[in-house]
Amino acid sequence: MRTVKYRKATIPSVQPWVQHLEPQLIQFRRDLHRNPELSFAEYRTTEVILAQLRAADLNPVAMEDTGVWVDVGRGPLAIGLRADIDALPVLEETGLDYASINDGVAHACGHDIHTTVMLGVAMTLKKLDDEGLLGARVRVIFQPAEEKMPGGALSVITQGILDEVPRILALHCDPRIDVGTIGTRIGAITSASDTIRIEVNGRGGHTSRPHLTEDVVFAMSQIATQVPAVLGRRIDVRSAVSVVWGQIHAGSAPNAIPATGYLAGTMRCLDGEAWHAAGEMLDETVRQVAAPYGVDIKLQHTRGVPPVVNTAAETGIIESAARFEIGPENIELTPQSMGGEDFAWMTEKVPGAMLRLGTRTVGGETYDLHRGDYIPDEACIAVGVAVMAGSCLRAIAELD
Repeated sequence: MRTVKYRKATIPSVQPWVQHLEPQLIQFRRDLHRNPELSFAEYRTTEVILAQLRAADLNPVAMEDTGVWVDVGRGPLAIGLRADIDALPVLEETGLDYASINDGVAHACGHDIHTTVMLGVAMTLKKLDDEGLLGARVRVIFQPAEEKMPGGALSVITQGILDEVPRILALHCDPRIDVGTIGTRIGAITSASDTIRIEVNGRGGHTSRPHLTEDVVFAMSQIATQVPAVLGRRIDVRSAVSVVWGQIHAGSAPNAIPATGYLAGTMRCLDGEAWHAAGEMLDETVRQVAAPYGVDIKLQHTRGVPPVVNTAAETGIIESAARFEIGPENIELTPQSMGGEDFAWMTEKVPGAMLRLGTRTVGGETYDLHRGDYIPDEACIAVGVAVMAGSCLRAIAELD
């Protein structure tokens, strides 16, 4: 058995256990992929996770509605792991034999991979515990509704599942990184993300007489261009406040100014302070931009999530495990993403870190997340299990 000295402990490689489990895990992942479920409706997913954990002689606990958590091992609780289990309202276009059978629902973000990896970690740690090689407890959390802002992580926290957890780790698929490689960084790895909907109302009329109307369309055009510009000048540019519209709709005829319309989009920020500041400025900015046109504004600003901030110590644990299990040449510095991730609520409560798990077949196509044709290389599962299980062993070794 290959081992390494870490602090005061000798830690074994988990590769033999992982290799033994890999075929079973791939089969489990394909079943999840074939049967995706949306946020807070992951009923079948919850049941199959419970069944797999019980079959591994573990004692999982069902969360309220959907989701599962389980403690592996005995003694003090050393660390928590989190996987998200929900799918997206996306039509699958992969053509795989195990493609989604639920029309318009797909695991287009890799949550089936995340869930499978953490199931594999739980099973690996159980085998280590059975051989007397664990020495503490690890809590594995299969969380619902990451895709439904502000996220199912808040449900995990309100249920008290995180109360005893001293530190927590997670991973996320990255289709831009080759399989066999992981990406890490210290500091913010994701961004804050909110949704915005602005309804604009006024007197409509003929396009030949705009002076007799409250021109909703013109006001909307100013909001669409000026609000991002104003926030970009009032917030530190290093925080990269980004307001992007995904929907703009008004009117039904080219010669009629409509009486109502709306814009909807997202606001993203690289750091938490800017997120709070931009949120406080948003309402004032929208109303000031719209004021000259006499229209009525109804702003719906839904707070999403803050950034996930990776702490140095937890990132160091991941990198130590990765150096030993997959080699130092397979760790790269990952850029901060502008995407939002509700794991941020957990890292605001306890120290934690998220890694990027490479899913691109070497020499293969580069996909993007939230696309119906996303096909991760399943070899990433064994990589994720090895790094996450190895990280748990290092967290246990650091206990006093």
